[in-house]
Amino acid sequence: MASVVVMPPFRRLPFLLLALAAAWAPGLRGAAPSPVKGSLVAATTAVQAGQPVTVALRLQHDPHWHTYWLNPGTGLPTTLAWQLPPGWTAGPILWPAPLLLRDKAGNIVGHGYEGEILLPVVLTPPATLEGFAVELKAKADWLMCETVCVPGGAAVGLTLPVAGGRPDADPTWGPRIAETLARLPRTDEAWAVSAVREGVAVRLTVRPANQAAPREPGALRFFDADNRVVYDIDQPVTEAPGGGYTLALKLDPTTPADVARLTGVLTAANGWRADGTLPGLAVDVALAPATSAAAAPAPAGDPVAAGAAGVSLAATLLLALLGGLILNLMPCVFPVLGLKILGFVEQAGNQRGRVAAHGLVFTAGVLVSFWTLAGVLVALRAGGDQLGWGFQLQSAPFVYGLAVLLLVFALNLSGLFEFGLAATAVGGELQARGGYGGSFFTGVLATVVATPCSAPFLAPALGAALTVPPVQSFLLFTAIGVGLSGPYLLFSVFPDLVRVLPRPGAWMETFKQLMAFPLYGTVGYLVWVLAAQTSEEGFLHLLLSLVVVAFAVWLYGRWTAPEARPRRPRAAVAAVVMGGVLALWLGWPRAVPAPGAATAEVTWEAWSPEAVARLRAEGRTIYVDFTARWCATCQTNKRVVFGSGEVRRVFAERRIATLRADWTNRDPRITAELARYQRSAVPFNVIWQPGRAEPVILPELLTPGIVLDALGR
Repeated sequence: MASVVVMPPFRRLPFLLLALAAAWAPGLRGAAPSPVKGSLVAATTAVQAGQPVTVALRLQHDPHWHTYWLNPGTGLPTTLAWQLPPGWTAGPILWPAPLLLRDKAGNIVGHGYEGEILLPVVLTPPATLEGFAVELKAKADWLMCETVCVPGGAAVGLTLPVAGGRPDADPTWGPRIAETLARLPRTDEAWAVSAVREGVAVRLTVRPANQAAPREPGALRFFDADNRVVYDIDQPVTEAPGGGYTLALKLDPTTPADVARLTGVLTAANGWRADGTLPGLAVDVALAPATSAAAAPAPAGDPVAAGAAGVSLAATLLLALLGGLILNLMPCVFPVLGLKILGFVEQAGNQRGRVAAHGLVFTAGVLVSFWTLAGVLVALRAGGDQLGWGFQLQSAPFVYGLAVLLLVFALNLSGLFEFGLAATAVGGELQARGGYGGSFFTGVLATVVATPCSAPFLAPALGAALTVPPVQSFLLFTAIGVGLSGPYLLFSVFPDLVRVLPRPGAWMETFKQLMAFPLYGTVGYLVWVLAAQTSEEGFLHLLLSLVVVAFAVWLYGRWTAPEARPRRPRAAVAAVVMGGVLALWLGWPRAVPAPGAATAEVTWEAWSPEAVARLRAEGRTIYVDFTARWCATCQTNKRVVFGSGEVRRVFAERRIATLRADWTNRDPRITAELARYQRSAVPFNVIWQPGRAEPVILPELLTPGIVLDALGR
């Protein structure tokens, strides 16, 4: 419950831009009193050696202003950076149950606090304390919003005397902090909580454990601690079968299929206990699949469940049907559409019933082809590990391969190169086959051979088929097959309609190029997914590999054009093969190392003065890398130094702590630290050795030998 939640970039961006703009505005904080004021208060009047003491960040909000909970929805959570005496440790913020924040128009804008709120923290002193008093300090930062959002913060602190015995409770803040602690979210034996997931729909049910509710809870709201539940929509509440209440929640579509638990706070307007002292019920329950929860049927009128189970599938099938229809508009398919129908008429001798029969047999050939493809994909999935819905998008190699495939097809649609030029000729040869067998195999080969130039539209279907259950995969391919064969069947029943078909022309090429942009958008989405599945350096190589792929297919297009020299096509194939090998070598995703896997890769932690102080107090050697993504020298240094197995071995054996000060975005603390060493640019690398007052400063250009020599000093 106390972990810091990282919001998706597209949700945080508007607030970060506002925050940065406000931070850069000269004199903003000094222009007027802050609408949110922070101070530090303690539950006791003194501290005792070895005995934890509870303090609290007190936030006072002006009317209509608010700050944010640990999962803000939008915005940023309040943070505390402690500056404590040696030997002291600080626990996480103990978050009270949040409020649902709305703007003046009534729209939900996040989760947080208004008025006056205490955010408790437990501090633990060492077993022995020297002196007569201790000074406890912290830097508090928050984002405060009304109609606009402004970053706020304060240096807070207090001085408490050291007591020989148990200290007294502070007469003012002791009772208030105790009341806050008593109202913190927690589980309660009087209530049982369960959750069921079906796609992006979740049913969260809370029931009286003994069938006798201690209190009518009133209005309910679930606040997700892991930022997976969509925060800005209503959560319909219905009576649960057998008593209790069920909330209909909706997950973010990017939520992995293997998420096993639902954690957060379920608030009740009247409280969960008879005396109203528990406004928030702590939730940490298994997220059971719907198939294993037959005892918890979807409540009537559950819009989330209905949408996930019905509307989404129907919409997907409709899009697949439209995709199949679009295949017929491709330049290598559309011109032969009328010819195939006329071929049916010629074979049937103008007998309408036999013409329609040929159309049905052709449709059967198309559908059998797509069903075969769907069966192959299902068999491949069944032959793998324990594969679940959406597991493939958790595999960086799969996502990378799909991104490369879609990029190639998008470039084809844009006209960078062409393939399938022989498809029309092969399709013409198939027309010569007679009888219903010929019509059937025409349908089969029309799918396999005559439409390779339409492959860009089949690629998304292949990707989707790998991320849905088998039954839906078959339905998806059936819809595509019906879309592809539908016009043939329609014109077979009504051959005279062939005359109304528009003439082939330049409009088909324009339409084809227009259809490339949805694929580019999909590639962009997959690249965004890969950004979270690879290291920073690996992500850069991945992007460069996509450039190599584009260059290779550009060469292929140039050297296979009709006017190209006879030997050029062979060179084009060689260029594609070499480009593909280079791209795979450069961009194939490597697994992000698990925390603690220091012998394989160096695990970086975020730099801060507090982190340096903590690690120095532990007697650790510390390597600090001041870097930025836009600094090419920084990236070269990391690749050269930490690409060395000897460097990684030494770092692992000596348990050297590695801190990264990322200056990609403006950070006043990093700027100040660089200025401390008369530096105003990166790269800048230092090594803190135990017992030394100042760090060893490394040169700008690094080698493994330079770093190892510095560690040897």
